Amino acid sequence: MSTSPAGPGGHDRGADDVLVVGGGPAGRALAAACGERGLRTTLLDPAPGRAWPATYGAWADELPDLPAGVVAARAAGRAVALTAHRLDREYVVLDVPALRAHLDDGMDRGGVRVRAGRAVGSPAPGAVALADGSVLRARLVVDAGGRAQPLDRRAARRVPTEQTAYGVTVDAAVAAPVVAGGEALFMDWRPDHGEPGWPTFLYAIPLGGGRVLLEETSLARRPGLPLPVLRRRLHARLRHHGIAVPADAPVEKVSFPLDRPRHRAPHVLGFGAAAPLVHPATGFSLASALALAPGVARAAAGDHPLADARATVWPPAARVVHRVRGVGLEALLRMPAAEVPGFFEVFFGLPERHRRAYLSGRDDLRGTLVTMTALFGSADARLRRRLVGPALLPRLRDNGEEREAAPIG
Repeated sequence: MSTSPAGPGGHDRGADDVLVVGGGPAGRALAAACGERGLRTTLLDPAPGRAWPATYGAWADELPDLPAGVVAARAAGRAVALTAHRLDREYVVLDVPALRAHLDDGMDRGGVRVRAGRAVGSPAPGAVALADGSVLRARLVVDAGGRAQPLDRRAARRVPTEQTAYGVTVDAAVAAPVVAGGEALFMDWRPDHGEPGWPTFLYAIPLGGGRVLLEETSLARRPGLPLPVLRRRLHARLRHHGIAVPADAPVEKVSFPLDRPRHRAPHVLGFGAAAPLVHPATGFSLASALALAPGVARAAAGDHPLADARATVWPPAARVVHRVRGVGLEALLRMPAAEVPGFFEVFFGLPERHRRAYLSGRDDLRGTLVTMTALFGSADARLRRRLVGPALLPRLRDNGEEREAAPIG
């Protein structure tokens, strides 16, 4: 892997096989997979050396084989709605620097070239224009630029649904009142923060090395719940459990959209969060990107790289599942705050195979529909109306009537 600047006004000598725009985990995973198949591959990123600040977690059964050092912690999943539920799935938290080193090693082996530069559009098939006036060319252009979708310039005409969170990292002994050793608290919907209004939950996961992330999370809201509200609630929740957060505790701030439309820019493949592969019910996307990368690389090596790669990322079943999950997201956005924990009580009470199908299985249409049927059958009459209504109603404009004012300063 070599790094070179995109010189002002310059042009590449000949076209690459694959040009990946975006150097996050999804972009690097795909670039590495393409390089390892012998494809001449370039990775374009505005700041190739910047660190990745996010924490990445996934269900262990969703991930492809990774070196042992990439996994920072493993834990048994647990959730609390109205009561506590064991999830019967192992939850994995990744060591972010080790993941990056693993993907960079793959790019090195495949001879992937890394260029510093900012893409501003794709003016023609196989071409990417850069902010400095240069143009890069490839048989397959991939937008892996995350939520910004830098190669899809459609104007955003609607308020996005966002997942937001505010978290702190503490020693495991400090976090013990809310999460025991060897477990990951996927969701705790109890209102221990003591505030009315939009529902939020505690997400508490081990990071390895005796550290735990405690994060107050708004699963989905249009627009996202402000971070100062989440910070206030997190500290109130932790005080309720007798936890004093050290003044120097590292902080994590999260905000990303759950309902970006599918990438439809002509002549460009959307990949990773830009596709978007983001699960509308969880916000997860990394495991899907890592698992899909080798198949997309195989498609890129064929005679019809763009069409075959799009079919790999979005087979018909995956498109339908994504749409069905979008209806479920609308149901959650319209649900009164007091009823949200009850909804999750019903969901987490389903058999594990149903929970797994909805939380994973992005192309498991049958499993998704069976799960929704089972959920409907387990719900009372009020919840059934909440679940059916959004499929018949127009998209909710926003949750502005529930908006909570953030404190000043």
